[in-house]
Amino acid sequence: MDYRLVHQLTDVQIVRLHALYQNEWWTRGRELEDIRQMLAHSYCVFALEDARTSELVAFARVLTDRTYKVLIFDVIVAPSCRDHGLGRLLMEAILGHPDLAQVRHFELYCLPELAAFYERWGFTTDVGGVQLMRLDAL
Repeated sequence: MDYRLVHQLTDVQIVRLHALYQNEWWTRGRELEDIRQMLAHSYCVFALEDARTSELVAFARVLTDRTYKVLIFDVIVAPSCRDHGLGRLLMEAILGHPDLAQVRHFELYCLPELAAFYERWGFTTDVGGVQLMRLDAL
């Protein structure tokens, strides 16, 4: 199968992203209108579509100040397309994006069993004792 990288989703692809989100514990329950707002306020989205059908098969998004930090969110591949290298394609597209070439730190968070996937690009869990903190505002 051939895949094409896109940075803007069609309405149909946004609906497909909503469906993809329902398969994952960390995104399950996200509402379609909230996803539209999220996409509008993300710095850049990275999506892979099937070149034949334009069906969305993988997705990630980035928040950044374009100088100090890039935070990578929602790296997700459709269950039927896993183990085809799509996560790798997404990560290479993000790390190679020209607008992010001068940023000092790329950061993400993931489950421990996925750390080895990200380590191949130099990501590490050694972050100087920094701890993730969260405030549930709603």
